[in-house]
Amino acid sequence: MSERKSFVVTGGTRGIGKGLVAELLKRGVDVTLSGRSQAAVDAVVAELRACATQGATVTGAACDVTSPAALQHLWDTAVAAFGRVDAWVNNAGISHPRQRGGEMRAADVSAVQETNLLGALLATQIAACGMQAQPNGGTIWNMEGYGSNGMMNPGMSLYGASKFALTYFNKALQSELAASSVRICYLSPGIVLTDLLKRDVGSNTPEDLARTLRAYNILGDRVETVTPFLVEGMLAPHASGDRVAWLTGRKAAARFLMAPFKKRQVMSADDFAAG
Repeated sequence: MSERKSFVVTGGTRGIGKGLVAELLKRGVDVTLSGRSQAAVDAVVAELRACATQGATVTGAACDVTSPAALQHLWDTAVAAFGRVDAWVNNAGISHPRQRGGEMRAADVSAVQETNLLGALLATQIAACGMQAQPNGGTIWNMEGYGSNGMMNPGMSLYGASKFALTYFNKALQSELAASSVRICYLSPGIVLTDLLKRDVGSNTPEDLARTLRAYNILGDRVETVTPFLVEGMLAPHASGDRVAWLTGRKAAARFLMAPFKKRQVMSADDFAAG
């Protein structure tokens, strides 16, 4: 069995997930990624093979994260390819156009909660059971997002609720699995320009978009900036409950303090034109 690490990354065909896969491969880590369709998975696997070093390999499987059978297949694919799973990253998630409580569309209510919350719960269950059967256990990284810390913003209640509930779930599992070799940790990328962010921000009014862009050009970053930091953090030793966070409170405060003197142009209205 290879001594190199084996990671699973859900939602690994685009955005932050794809960036994480690329950075893991660059560091000699074997990766199994998932996406919504096998065609998308195959295309990204073929593209990212060139990133691999030290004999690392990438494979993948289509996976509906709301399906326990599909998640089990993803786990089995990783074990068949690499012998074990050292870390499982619950990255798959969706957003929605901003809508307040009385305006929420039923389709968005179902889709966001099923993917962001139910999907993460089911995936964590599959990964935790599999890791408990491994001699060295493993680490499950659950992705934080807007609302994880209870922060609120008009129109974000649906997405924020999914992330706030996941925070509770993480804390409960840390207690329940304390005596095991399975670690439940947090991955916090901050504000990153992805398709998910475009769908949210692009639904703003022109006035709200301008206001949002002012803040995001202070606090936001691009995938290629954030993912190397997150991967280096995940590859370090960790105890259950640890967090790898790019945009810390201290960093955010420093950026706001320096904003009048150091202009950052990370995003523009053009980035959200087709959001």
